[in-house]
Amino acid sequence: MRDSEGAWRTALYGPEGFFTRGAVPADHFRTAPLIGPELAEALLVLLERVDFALGGPARLDFVDVGAGGGELAAAVRSLATGPLADRLRVTAVDLGPARSLPGVGWTRELPAAVHGLLVGHEWLDAIPCPLVVGPHEDPWLDRWWPLAPGRRAEVGAPRDRAWADAVGRVRGAALAVDYGHLRADRAAGRYPEGTFAAYREGRRVPPVFDGSCDLTAHVALDACAEAAGGDRVLVSQRDALAALGLSSSSPRGLTGVAWLEAAAKASRVAELRAPGGLGSFGWLLHGVGVPVADLLPPLPPWRP
Repeated sequence: MRDSEGAWRTALYGPEGFFTRGAVPADHFRTAPLIGPELAEALLVLLERVDFALGGPARLDFVDVGAGGGELAAAVRSLATGPLADRLRVTAVDLGPARSLPGVGWTRELPAAVHGLLVGHEWLDAIPCPLVVGPHEDPWLDRWWPLAPGRRAEVGAPRDRAWADAVGRVRGAALAVDYGHLRADRAAGRYPEGTFAAYREGRRVPPVFDGSCDLTAHVALDACAEAAGGDRVLVSQRDALAALGLSSSSPRGLTGVAWLEAAAKASRVAELRAPGGLGSFGWLLHGVGVPVADLLPPLPPWRP
């Protein structure tokens, strides 16, 4: 597919691109930050662990890369309390139009340095990459996605570079949260048509490069992990959220409004942790100057 990466980039980020014109995820599909405050609550627990491991720096960063409408950044800012809140600087990074959010800085470029936690929530899947059909000669494919004749794939090298660059700016931790796949499944032919897809107004639609839809593809998170290197772990969202204190168990010993509120929260957490749904997202966590073991306990390796 000739210059598919360029066409994809123009369709999303060009002058008349999907995101350039102001589209946000909330308009087209349901993502974890839109479900409720629970994801932000879990990330604040992770941020507190990063803060402790860093020794409580005078300034603590939370950077939301690919922020979309800024819902996650705004929730983290509003939920932070105590001395951590006083030291917290929240930055949303996105190529779309800037949003006015209390306590949140907005920029189109990654900060030069991040002292705290950087999160790319469904960011990597929106980074354009070449779309190819086998046979196709490419070092990345040779290493990460052996491609049989007639099979389709996405060359994830641009995502690897973007993630390595982001992690390289961090002291603390960097977290990528996305839907993705692993080399063993790719090599076994689990994705014969690749994973390139398009969405508009909550529905999957045929991909076109005219700026009318969101274009996306699953992320080779194992390749991104190796590209960024260092101390890292790749686990499921389901397990990570449990390790950060989010349980979907039914409320007990409550009545009335308190029971209703607790039941609603349990339902939202259950959606975030649902197997085969959001719970199957991969969490790729890198510790930079901070041992990953200080941030998450040992967890089963991620399987998409």
